Amino acid sequence: MSLTPRERPPGVRERRFDDARTLAETLAAEIHQQLATALRDRGVASLVVSGGRTPLALFRCLRDARLAWEKVHVTLADERWVSPTDARSNERLVRAELLQGAAAAANFLALKTEAPTPQQGVAAAWSRLAAIPRPFDVLVLGMGEDGHTASLFPGSPGILEALDPQAMPGCVAMSAPVAPNARISLNLAALAQSRRAYLHIEGERKWEVYREAAALASVTPASTTPASMPVAAMLRLRSPGLQVWWAP
Repeated sequence: MSLTPRERPPGVRERRFDDARTLAETLAAEIHQQLATALRDRGVASLVVSGGRTPLALFRCLRDARLAWEKVHVTLADERWVSPTDARSNERLVRAELLQGAAAAANFLALKTEAPTPQQGVAAAWSRLAAIPRPFDVLVLGMGEDGHTASLFPGSPGILEALDPQAMPGCVAMSAPVAPNARISLNLAALAQSRRAYLHIEGERKWEVYREAAALASVTPASTTPASMPVAAMLRLRSPGLQVWWAP
């Protein structure tokens, strides 16, 4: 059941679908329209995506969209600090599932650098993303059952700083509770630099986690960071208003 307006943080919108395929097709069409509008108005467009299994159908629907993909910048909201050839790499996933067909012409900017650790690589990664005009045109996030989004994990060293909406936008080193632990992520301030932001989730458990996060975002004082459930910090942002898209 959808949340009532009183239960949702201000600015959050919800769309619920009967099945994941319909969600993927509808979201791909909407992203296509957002990117096409950016190309018409500004001559370039940008798309920030997440890894995992949830966006696979979305990527496959979007990659053959009729766009001037050579003018579209694509990057990641977060990455595991592993080789781009590693099966766990988000870059590897995006190259295999999104940057195919027509979308193979897009300009991809990786977060993983040659640095031995994400702590040593965050500055170079953010500098690389300077090639992308901001605000980002479209941001697509996922969410874990622990309430993390991107690689902003509860309990990770530095999570309070990473969730500070007043911080300088940038990349941050994070530690995941499961291997590979070393991660790099855009911080909340960087994620907020988006014209349109989507939270793409599937399954009943994810909906319940979203409900918990929405409740936390609605009642937590603005001066308090909800570090126990980082996605709540994203839900609480007035700009961009997060769109929550869900399917069973």
